[in-house]
Amino acid sequence: MPGRSKTPRDAVHHPLFARFYARMSPRAEVGAGLGAHRDRLLDGLTGRVIEIGAGNGLSFAHYPGTVSEVVAIEPERRLRRLASDAALRADIPVDVVPGTAEALPVKSEAFDAAVASLVLCSVRDVDRTLGELRRVLRPGGELRFFEHVRSDRPVTRAAQWTVDHTFWPLLLGGCHTSRDAIAAITRAGFEIGPYDHVKVPFNGPAAGHVLGVAHKPG
Repeated sequence: MPGRSKTPRDAVHHPLFARFYARMSPRAEVGAGLGAHRDRLLDGLTGRVIEIGAGNGLSFAHYPGTVSEVVAIEPERRLRRLASDAALRADIPVDVVPGTAEALPVKSEAFDAAVASLVLCSVRDVDRTLGELRRVLRPGGELRFFEHVRSDRPVTRAAQWTVDHTFWPLLLGGCHTSRDAIAAITRAGFEIGPYDHVKVPFNGPAAGHVLGVAHKPG
């Protein structure tokens, strides 16, 4: 109707997946070992940190006290609301901000570290996302990543291709199991540091992951 304002639609809108993720993700912290992986991922971080795709904020409890502030970007409205609640319970300052990973609403070279945890699989443009992370990091800043990995086994890789081109992204918030996170991070101009291959149980074609660190050249 004329004169009636409309609520703007979020750039990312996965209401069914958001409800599903909010219910199952706390169980996966213990059952699938994700909590222990988050501890490893965030161990030793200092200064200002930006986290993209913060989801419902499960990582906030794992940040060490040496972090002075976390700016957590989450585009999905329901998950962002849950993340804001989790931020209130965190032991460090956390500011939950709407926005997309491809266009981060923050200044360049403003952060000491960036965190990408189970998010590069679902962003719309991986290269643009990693370019944004490089932009907002100070020279020498580090990128901590925990992401799906493309399998090196032909049968599993074929299964990944099949699910990625059929039902998986539709049901799981845009997730793609076969993206090559290490190649993408390298392509974006980061210097890859040490990383490990880890397996998450009960995750089917998305069981294989890499967990490690990369640096923006100084």
